[in-house]
Amino acid sequence: MTRSLGSNFDAALTADVIRPFFAVDLDFDDGNLRVWTGYGDLTIGGETYLGGADIMSIGEFEETGEIRANGISIGFTGLPSSIISPALNQNYQGRTMTVYFGTLDASGAIIDTPYVAFRGQMDVMNISESGDSAQITINGESRLIDLDVPRVRRYTSEDQKIDFPNDRGLEYIADLQDKEIVWGG
Repeated sequence: MTRSLGSNFDAALTADVIRPFFAVDLDFDDGNLRVWTGYGDLTIGGETYLGGADIMSIGEFEETGEIRANGISIGFTGLPSSIISPALNQNYQGRTMTVYFGTLDASGAIIDTPYVAFRGQMDVMNISESGDSAQITINGESRLIDLDVPRVRRYTSEDQKIDFPNDRGLEYIADLQDKEIVWGG
C-alpha cells in the first residue's frame, strides 16, 4: 500500500543529520501506555508519550506489498519487579498496538506528522524476572493474521440460525440427504 509522507518529513529523511524516533501506543484495560525512544515527554496528536530511551527496545519489523501478516516485538528492560503482578493481570490480547516513526528537528520538536509504521493487535506477553528487575516483551501481530484462521461453516439449519435466528430456510436439509427422488413418469 502506497502511503504519502509530508514534504517536511520527506525532507528530514533526506537531510544530512537525521534525528529519528519511534513511539509506541499500547491499549490496556487501565489506559494506554505511551512510550517513545527518547528522553523526557513528547506530545504526538495531543497525547503525551513518556521517555523510554533506556528501557524500551523495538524489534525488527517490515511492511511488504504482499498480503501477509507481519509481527513486531517491543521489549521493556530494567523494570522494577513490582510491576509484574499488574502486567500479568492486564487484559491485553487482541488490544490495539500502534508504532509511530518520526523525526525531530535540532530543537527536539516533531517534524510533520509521525508515520504509522505498524498497527495491529497485542498477542503474547513474555515476562522474565532476575532479582529485583524484570523484562517484559510484548509481541504484536498485524490484523491480517485473521486471514490464517479457518472459517468453518456448514449449510445446516443450526449454522444458519447463528446469524439469522428466525430463518427456517435450511430446516429440511438433513431430511434431503437420504431422500430418493424419482424423475419422470
